[in-house]
Amino acid sequence: MLVTAYLAIIVLLALCVGLELTARRLVPPQSTPAVANPVFRRFQSVFLRAYLLALWADWLQGPYLYKLYRHYSFLESQIAILYVCGLASCVLFAPISGWLPQVLGRRQTCLLFCLSYSACCLTKLSTDYFVLILGRILGGLSTSLLTTTFEAWYVHRHVVVHDFPKEWIPGTFTKAATWNHGLAVGAGLVANLLAEWLHLGPVAPFLLAVPCLACCGWLVLTDWGQEEAEDGPGGDGQKLPLGTPNGGVTRLSARARFSRSCHDGLRCLLSDRRVMLLGGVQALFESVLYIFVFLWTPVLDPHGPPLGIVFSCLMAASMAGSLLYRVATSTRYHLQPGHVLCLAVLMAFFSLFMLTFSTAPGQPRPHESFLAFLLLELACGLYFPAVSFLQGRVIPEEKRASVLAWFRLPLHLLACIGLLALHGEISGTGGGEEGSGTGHMFGGCAVMMLAAFMAVVSLFTLGRNDTDLRLEGTRDEGDMD
Repeated sequence: MLVTAYLAIIVLLALCVGLELTARRLVPPQSTPAVANPVFRRFQSVFLRAYLLALWADWLQGPYLYKLYRHYSFLESQIAILYVCGLASCVLFAPISGWLPQVLGRRQTCLLFCLSYSACCLTKLSTDYFVLILGRILGGLSTSLLTTTFEAWYVHRHVVVHDFPKEWIPGTFTKAATWNHGLAVGAGLVANLLAEWLHLGPVAPFLLAVPCLACCGWLVLTDWGQEEAEDGPGGDGQKLPLGTPNGGVTRLSARARFSRSCHDGLRCLLSDRRVMLLGGVQALFESVLYIFVFLWTPVLDPHGPPLGIVFSCLMAASMAGSLLYRVATSTRYHLQPGHVLCLAVLMAFFSLFMLTFSTAPGQPRPHESFLAFLLLELACGLYFPAVSFLQGRVIPEEKRASVLAWFRLPLHLLACIGLLALHGEISGTGGGEEGSGTGHMFGGCAVMMLAAFMAVVSLFTLGRNDTDLRLEGTRDEGDMD
């Protein structure tokens, strides 16, 4: 497995370079007013410096989380409970993460993210189980803030303060997504360097994340503070104190806006069958990914691969998938996002079907499991841009945040139920690590992915002649029936 991992990362990085060059040739960068606007470029740079540091700190914690818990001699069933605590806290904190920026201010909430995630990382120094549970709860809060607050600050400044065109917003997040893939691959390599090559142990990447988060917080305080210097009391970076006129009214209206936003999101979800089907696809597909995040380490680690390199391989496969999406939907190949989504779900189903047999107790086949994991990550790279395009078309922009929050509720609940079922099966076999729980879990995930495929087929049967679900400028024979 050691040689396989190193060969895989070389091949995958070469594939990504080749696909990037192909994508640039088929979809050349266009000169836009945003690129030529120096004020916008500076504003975008101020945002991306802090945001990418936050993402980097988040990725550093991915490769060795499970390994760290095993290093502390916890059983797989105990580790499953730790993961469930993290997912459950995401469910609990998701509504709060949308409300906090309105009360504390967007910039202050980003600082809260830096503090809570730093505290989460520092809890990894403890071997006490309840301290680690506290760390997972803080991690759930931090993840919820990362996925909402930074974007909220940027969009508010972009639209309300600078009055830049809304059409420029996707360009910034496309650039962030491109960098995000590279950061994920690099995080695996750096984590492997610290934990294995330098023999600092699995806690080292978590400790490195702390100064990264401190730098992120410093940029939020200084660069973002300078960006917000022109705001008056009660502006973007500030909340109104209780003693100011209408201070209490502002707080009450924030709660009212939050309640109304939740109600409107739920009504949009229930009134449009396309939105409900898309939410079902997201809940099923992404809950499987959370279970995969838990299972990949115990499947491969007994066979001695460098976990940081394996993590980089998985992230490079995901990057290759996103580049394939760009190539497939170019004007040369004319594939619609709906076609790509169907392909991604089928690939994920096939990889999980493979894992059901390659993780059979008593006869594990780690090379086949590794290949299946890479295929699953490739499917993820295809899935996320496709589903993001469709969400942008079927969900009204003003209701998107609240609808996506409702999507995440069943997503996290399904993942929690799956991990609790795995915990129950492992505990039922006396905590044995060689039981059949892993294979059964992958089998259940394959069934969930099959259900996701049926939801995709229903979505495009329902919208067979729906131009909202198609890219403009492509041929009519690409109908999704």
